[in-house]
Amino acid sequence: MIVVQLKEGENIERALKKFKRKYEKTGVVKELRSRQAFTKPSIEKRKKKQHAVYVQQMQQNEE
Repeated sequence: MIVVQLKEGENIERALKKFKRKYEKTGVVKELRSRQAFTKPSIEKRKKKQHAVYVQQMQQNEE
């Protein structure tokens, strides 16, 4: 359960922003979207490998 501590006289808009930030950090929405469709383990591995290659190339370009 997400609890947002409010200070006295704090704006409701600010409290909503805090709530949204905490909610996003829990990863509930991300997990829900990933569970909507099954992806084969081989495809997941391929995507991870492609991402690793991309990150490595970006790091080499910086140097």
